[in-house]
Amino acid sequence: MSKQEDIRKKKMCVLRLIQVIRSVEKIEKILNSQSSKETSALEASSPLLTGQILERIATEFNQLQFHAVQSKGMPLLDKVRPRIAGITAMLQQSLEGLLLEGLQTSDVDIIRHCLRTYATIDKTRDAEALVGQVLVKPYIDEVIIEQFVESHPNGLQVMYNKLLEFVPHHCRLLREVTGGAISSEKGNTVPGYDFLVNSVWPQIVQGLEEKLPSLFNPGNPDAFHEKYTISMDFVRRLERQCGSQASVKRLRAHPAYHSFNKKWNLPVYFQIRFREIAGSLEAALTDVLEEAPAESPYCLLASHRTWSSLRRCWSDEMFLPLLVHRLWRLTLQILARYSVFVNELSLRPISNESPKEIKKPLVTGSKEPSITQGNTEDQGSGPSETKPVVSISRTQLVYVVADLDKLQEQLPELLEIIKPKLEMIGFKNFSSISAALEDSQSSFSACVPSLSSKIIQDLSDSCFGFLKSALEVPRLYRRTNKEVPTTASSYVDSALKPLFQLQSGHKDKLKQAIIQQWLEGTLSESTHKYYETVSDVLNSVKKMEESLKRLKQARKTTPANPVGPSGGMSDDDKIRLQLALDVEYLGEQIQKLGLQASDIKSFSALAELVAAAKDQATAEQP
Repeated sequence: MSKQEDIRKKKMCVLRLIQVIRSVEKIEKILNSQSSKETSALEASSPLLTGQILERIATEFNQLQFHAVQSKGMPLLDKVRPRIAGITAMLQQSLEGLLLEGLQTSDVDIIRHCLRTYATIDKTRDAEALVGQVLVKPYIDEVIIEQFVESHPNGLQVMYNKLLEFVPHHCRLLREVTGGAISSEKGNTVPGYDFLVNSVWPQIVQGLEEKLPSLFNPGNPDAFHEKYTISMDFVRRLERQCGSQASVKRLRAHPAYHSFNKKWNLPVYFQIRFREIAGSLEAALTDVLEEAPAESPYCLLASHRTWSSLRRCWSDEMFLPLLVHRLWRLTLQILARYSVFVNELSLRPISNESPKEIKKPLVTGSKEPSITQGNTEDQGSGPSETKPVVSISRTQLVYVVADLDKLQEQLPELLEIIKPKLEMIGFKNFSSISAALEDSQSSFSACVPSLSSKIIQDLSDSCFGFLKSALEVPRLYRRTNKEVPTTASSYVDSALKPLFQLQSGHKDKLKQAIIQQWLEGTLSESTHKYYETVSDVLNSVKKMEESLKRLKQARKTTPANPVGPSGGMSDDDKIRLQLALDVEYLGEQIQKLGLQASDIKSFSALAELVAAAKDQATAEQP
């Protein structure tokens, strides 16, 4: 059985070799007959006939290749191999010449026969490469000119528009024959070709990389963004020229497509933008609290710069879809940086300086965290160095609260700006984005109580600084022969002046509810201290009065409650009446501020205290 099997295999080898020899001879005979003088003039001048003959040769050539592979290693095949190589070269040369002739004469039949022949011998890529070199490259060399692109205002756009004209104007016949055009007749097309993907696109990328290297330079971020945006738009428009979705997929999978995308150094572009934004923001988040520009909805430059930085991240002039993750992280960093800055402000002691004076450069006591990279190490000379503490004015604290409130209001607006950008990359999980912004809102809200407490404390101290002038009322009336008081003391107006200024000066910046809260807190705290002061004065008056009464009883002189020289109100009663007028006036002013006196802690007790004193003063009059 083994001998028979061996004989059978040898017989098959001989038959294959015979088939190889026959195919070689047959092809050579066809080629010789074409070149012989016996060929008629009609046949010689007929490219269609040539195309048909090439198809016959190609079919036979396929048979030859098949049997040659099966006979690999046979000595006889090595002798025939030069003849096979000659046939291959002649076939390749004939095909190239015929394809060029068809393209030059726009002969659809020649192109169809030629491409079909290429497909028969499995050389479709050779045909596509030939079209790229002969048809596409010269056009690309004429269109991509660096000097024109850089000197013309819209040079890049004009260049891309010309490149987009190539396929419809110069590849129409090729696409009709291969089924790459909408108008192609399906039954008469040659499948297996994609000239746009394999001929046009590689030549465009090569031309851009070699003749326009400045296109990919990220050094100038504004120019880079414009060039990148225009280039990506060109790619999208080129994709729309593809004949099918499969063609688009082939284009995006092509090595030249990946090469083109990698040329754009987006990380470097982002780093440059990052430094611009972070540097600008850090320049505003300093100890020098400057006011925002007049047209800004914010009060402080730091807040204005924070919002403008957030908007800039997602602006059309800066945003690129492939950087969306980096830009979102930068957005959160900006919000966190501002929150840290506000917390630092809440720790500063309050000064009596005006906002204009506070603009002068001040030295900070500690280095603030920064969103810029590599700024975490202290550059100071040492921990033992003492630095002056930075203060902040009450007006600036008010501005900080107003800006916090405004920024919280505008974060939903930021979300609406971000959404369309995320949709561009197919992102739909907006709930996570919204939740992150809500966290930032919460961190801002958490800053407000400490700031409000600081403002209320400062206002209260300022207010009571004048209200404690009630201690001076006895001195004004004892042994001064002053008239009976009919109006409130001036210190009450002085005490309430900062509150009226707060209400009138910041009503366009702050919500009324916040102002009311501060006014109530301030008045409650200062009124409580005022109550204690008035109580002490009245107790002192009473003690003085009782002391004089005992002294006069001992001397057995005039009645206990001495009257004025003209028989009028006593000095002690004048003091009581004056304090009563002051408290009554305070209540009236509280109502003018839009508050209810009953909402102010200790005011009811204060009113009752002076009312009793007033009753005593008036009751003792004859």
